[in-house]
Amino acid sequence: MQAVTKFLKTASLAVIVGLMAMNSADAADKLRVAMLVKSLGNGFFEACKEGGLEAANELGNVELIYTGPTAATAEGQIELMNALIAQKVDAIAISANDPNALVPVAKRAAERGIKVISFDSGIASGRLLQLNPSNASLIGQKQVQMALDAVGKEGGEVAILSATAQATNQNIWIAEMKKELAKPEFSSLKLVSTVYGDDQADKSYREAQGLFKSFPNLKAIIAPTSVGIVAAAKAVADQGLIGKVFVTGLGLPSEMKGHVQSGATKSFAIWNPVDLGYTATYAAVQFTKGQLTGKAGEKVPVGRMGTLTIDEKGEAAMAEPFTFDKDNVLKYAKYF
Repeated sequence: MQAVTKFLKTASLAVIVGLMAMNSADAADKLRVAMLVKSLGNGFFEACKEGGLEAANELGNVELIYTGPTAATAEGQIELMNALIAQKVDAIAISANDPNALVPVAKRAAERGIKVISFDSGIASGRLLQLNPSNASLIGQKQVQMALDAVGKEGGEVAILSATAQATNQNIWIAEMKKELAKPEFSSLKLVSTVYGDDQADKSYREAQGLFKSFPNLKAIIAPTSVGIVAAAKAVADQGLIGKVFVTGLGLPSEMKGHVQSGATKSFAIWNPVDLGYTATYAAVQFTKGQLTGKAGEKVPVGRMGTLTIDEKGEAAMAEPFTFDKDNVLKYAKYF
């Protein structure tokens, strides 16, 4: 895993933040690629930004524009997409808050000659590629397995704390988790509820507290979101439930290390978000060269991450998720 420099902090809530210093003459010669994330201030996307900057520097002729709404809403992203279209950027890589609401503005961008791809959380159509951080079935299986490992063979009640109800990737992963829970090897786990924290720390925290009250025999919360998993683990600790309720899912080592050490979380997983931002930026640039159309079977070179192969759904997977626990979380917390 690549070493990561210290994350850049969001200095303001400006609509669009350009992240490469250059004079106006240099800027005119560079491709402008926008990374439009679900919301600003999210550690996962801050790490994606680092990877995007790495790819832009490596390619040598790319200006990365990093932007996102202050709250994870489709409306905020639509407003920013329109601003990027007006700026006539060359490409947009977006992690969508809603799979359908962003389609019209994505198509509008394409009509203006802007190459649009989605990553992490996809757009239903109007994009050339959906870059999945991993294989959906593997992500689903991984999270259910971690939940069973945490609670033990006796199993028990589990709940899912997701982001927004419309988030494409969350819903796909939840569907895969339900498939896994229906298998004999996971029959001891009973899914009692799925709740949504909208990728907001305070709401996710309240939803976790609500689960404790509604299901006093709850054994585990699976949160496939870096915001939700931290909020749920904090709620477990604050309610004195460490050792009684375990939290797992997808999170960042830097944000989860304390909860692993406290015992609120035994293990969690994530792909490297730096690699994801790197791959998304690199892929977006490849489409600006005019040789790729997004058809099934096309190969997309993505630098140090190798080559992506587009499938029949117009999607490609980056890598398998990686498990973090007390044996390795401090090591990786230094990076992201």
